[in-house]
Amino acid sequence: GKSPYRALLDSFTVLNGVAKLQIVHEETKVPLLAEIYGIEGNILRIKINELSPLKPRYEVSDVLVTEPALHRLTVTQEEAGVVVLGYDQGDYRVHITVSPLQIDVLSKEDTVLRINSLGLLYFEHLQPPPKESRPQSEEQSNTSSSSENGEEDCGLWKEQFGSFIDYKANGPSSVGLDFSLHGCEHVYGLPERTEPVKLQSTSGSDAYRLFNLDVFGHELQNKMGLYGTVPLLLAHKPEQTTGIFWLNASETLVELSTKPAFIETATDMTKKRAVPQTDVRWMSEGGIIDVFLLLGPSPFDVFRQYTQLTGTQSLPPLFSLGYNQCRWNYEDEEDVKAVDTGFDDHDIPYDVIWLDIEHTEGKRYFTWDKEKFPSPKKMQESLRSKKRKLVVISDPHIKTDPEYPLYSQAKKRGYFVKNRQGKDFVGICWPGSSCYLDFTNPEVRQWYSAQFTYSTYKGSSDILFVWNDMNEPSVFKGPELTMPKDTIHCGGWEHRDLHNLYGFYQQMATAEGLIQRSGGTERPFVLTRSFFAGSQRYGAIWTGDNKAEWGYLKISIPMLLSISIAGISFCGADVGGFIGNPDPELLVRWYQAGAYQPFFRGHATMDSKRREPWLFGADNTRIIREAIRERYALLPYWYLLFYQAHVSAEPVMRPLWVEFPRQLDTFGIEDEYMLGNALLVHPVTEPGVTSVDVLFPGSDKIWYNFRTFERSVGLSTLKVPVTLDSIPVFQRSGTVVPLRTMVGKSTEWMEGISYELRVALDSKGSAVGELYTDDGHSFQYLHENQFLHRKFTFHKNILSSSCADDKGRYSTECVIERILILGVRKKPASVTSTQSDKGRKDQKVTFVYNPQNCVLTVEKLSLGLGADWKIHVK
Repeated sequence: GKSPYRALLDSFTVLNGVAKLQIVHEETKVPLLAEIYGIEGNILRIKINELSPLKPRYEVSDVLVTEPALHRLTVTQEEAGVVVLGYDQGDYRVHITVSPLQIDVLSKEDTVLRINSLGLLYFEHLQPPPKESRPQSEEQSNTSSSSENGEEDCGLWKEQFGSFIDYKANGPSSVGLDFSLHGCEHVYGLPERTEPVKLQSTSGSDAYRLFNLDVFGHELQNKMGLYGTVPLLLAHKPEQTTGIFWLNASETLVELSTKPAFIETATDMTKKRAVPQTDVRWMSEGGIIDVFLLLGPSPFDVFRQYTQLTGTQSLPPLFSLGYNQCRWNYEDEEDVKAVDTGFDDHDIPYDVIWLDIEHTEGKRYFTWDKEKFPSPKKMQESLRSKKRKLVVISDPHIKTDPEYPLYSQAKKRGYFVKNRQGKDFVGICWPGSSCYLDFTNPEVRQWYSAQFTYSTYKGSSDILFVWNDMNEPSVFKGPELTMPKDTIHCGGWEHRDLHNLYGFYQQMATAEGLIQRSGGTERPFVLTRSFFAGSQRYGAIWTGDNKAEWGYLKISIPMLLSISIAGISFCGADVGGFIGNPDPELLVRWYQAGAYQPFFRGHATMDSKRREPWLFGADNTRIIREAIRERYALLPYWYLLFYQAHVSAEPVMRPLWVEFPRQLDTFGIEDEYMLGNALLVHPVTEPGVTSVDVLFPGSDKIWYNFRTFERSVGLSTLKVPVTLDSIPVFQRSGTVVPLRTMVGKSTEWMEGISYELRVALDSKGSAVGELYTDDGHSFQYLHENQFLHRKFTFHKNILSSSCADDKGRYSTECVIERILILGVRKKPASVTSTQSDKGRKDQKVTFVYNPQNCVLTVEKLSLGLGADWKIHVK
């Protein structure tokens, strides 16, 4: 429809490269201020707010890492009814049509997207509350919006939800805007939800809802929001990827529809051709319109643009990329010891054992149950002697107990969220009656961080790390099991304005606390259930309370892909399913999938049967052991991928279309995915299968089976036979993957183990890859350049190792002992090595050639990890 808003051209200014203009609603005449910013790196920002609001409206802070660096906008054309802005970077222009208001973003002559072309911009203005003398019946009647026709209506100030009444201090304050994406029918993003990775049309169904909630045993194929939210949408077509980042933390609905649009052809203006168009409508309950248009043009450009704003994935400590063993709950110190010993007895590597809420004294966080965990320090020393770690839970609700120091201190200092009467809000959660820390307050975050010091957190040590759960926040018996929207945070802000930020702030405070307790030297590890844009800076997330059913294993792949492309690479799903009891086949298949997903943790609820990996018979133990050992062998590759996510914003786990952006048949694929650019993984997600259909993308690619080295060619879909022993994993031609030659009991046991390189040759006989290493736990890689980054290149029968970043100063005794070169067509006459730091002489090296699978194995090497060297295949 036609927009009721028009721009006031006489208010238009460009000052310091920022364009500003007033827009006005034709009926109410209330003015809004629109600001358009050009941002370095092909980003546009549009902010719309009331010109003179009754009081300030909420604007999200702390999510952007810095105030973005601007690129100047200039007026390139101004005529009746139209202003054109040029962007001094790239070929983008912004067309502003005055009446009705419409903003078009063009690249060269092509329209990338249109804003308000459907006329759905709306902005409900803050109003003074009505006089309280209105009749009760009238107050609770009409809840339809009348803010724009000036009627006073008490129904707008109160909204009933079951037995709850939500009081709106200044009436409805929602905002909305529409975007039309030209040429796009594939859109992605908007986590977290149990739906396909490609977003579906909402015509005739529910809108996508972004509202963090505690959803126990969430339904499959549902557009409702789960525990976390990233308001980022990606639109992709073969020649262009575009992102829309809607920076708003209140409840948000997103409607999508795809339809053909008819545009004039460049050669003949009388002819029109049909192209797809996706219309997206964003609606938020409060705040302002603050939207970033990420103009790509490639998928990796959009990832960089988004993390330029919100930060990249933090580099995790290496131990957290190993296997994590969790249960609600390990009973006591003897249970922890028995499980720890069980891994050694069955020769299964693992790094971390986790303790859920029952380890505390009556659900009082930062305490220990004196009967079950009387000697927490001793328990941790035992784990330390095995080179392992402990993770404990710390939720945001605090038991209302005057004898509990955490509660009494927070109450005395006024650190809890308040109800609308200004008293501490009290809700029900695990401890019973609870108050909720106001993590939006920087002073509260600083105080909470200080609780992790060793002197304050009695019984803790430097091998103890943290898990934030229930931080949507979860409030039993609350509206939708969360906090009422009219509760009050620091600064007088209503909870409705910032709901989706609550868990983000708790994880921030927790991570900061773990950094501070080490004097700023050690990397933290914090897992959170609730998250928002920017949460990637503080640790890992998982997909919450899934079920031990095949459908949940299957949906974990699109769920994790959606989270990954929204900036959060460190994500995973509970292996085996949290709720219920997996049959042995499901458990085995879940371990095999989890070993090839970023965060790898087995977890189960308290009323499920015990399911440590050795409890399902010798055969299943062997297969699970092999899956976990594969994970550990591949840790050098995993660590490289996390470093690339950290410095270059490249997702660790990627949909196929990210690597093959012009291949249409990859755009909807969600049963297989890429790990980095080198490995294609196809988990088995159905029972009893003997084969799976694997799409091998890339017309010029060869794909090597990662275990047998058998070759498949790109641009084909093949039936790949499977047994229970493993899932299909393939290495892409033209890549080099680093591995360890053996695995140890945990990551720390593997520090001195030698490396292997898997070199997969492309059709031209070339390959390239990298390796990154550092001490695995400190910030020295960042502050003192204590890292090693190497590049491996195979070209014209020579494999060479060179420095990828000469700032790195980390030294290691580790060597490369074995190299497998896949795709060598004939047996070489000789293989020699040259190490520059050991003279330039060619030395003959041991090799074996297998003519059946064309694999050349070069063994018994001792090539320095940090040295320049060459291997000549003659």
